[in-house]
Amino acid sequence: RVVAALRKDRVANTELGKLTKVNNVLGYGSPRQGSIAVRFNASFQKAGKGMSAVPLPFGLGQSNKSEGRGTMVGQVKASVDEKTGKVLECSVFRDVGYGRPFDLKC
Repeated sequence: RVVAALRKDRVANTELGKLTKVNNVLGYGSPRQGSIAVRFNASFQKAGKGMSAVPLPFGLGQSNKSEGRGTMVGQVKASVDEKTGKVLECSVFRDVGYGRPFDLKC
């Protein structure tokens, strides 16, 4: 639900980029009665494919090898209502926790 909410939100897509994949789940649990908390790393990609022009041997031209540039890994911290599944709060900390946070409006 958290991933779907981040993919749907226009402000999140503009500011962070498109959520392309969840890298790894860092933790989950129920710190408060009635809510489930989750924390995971996710890759966001803004416009641009990050292709590089690597020269090919024997003067055969250049390749369009994908380098994965333009990808930012952020740490997502969210809480979801246990009964309804509604996202209660969601924050994305850019650059794996070292950048400025983005708070999703729920």
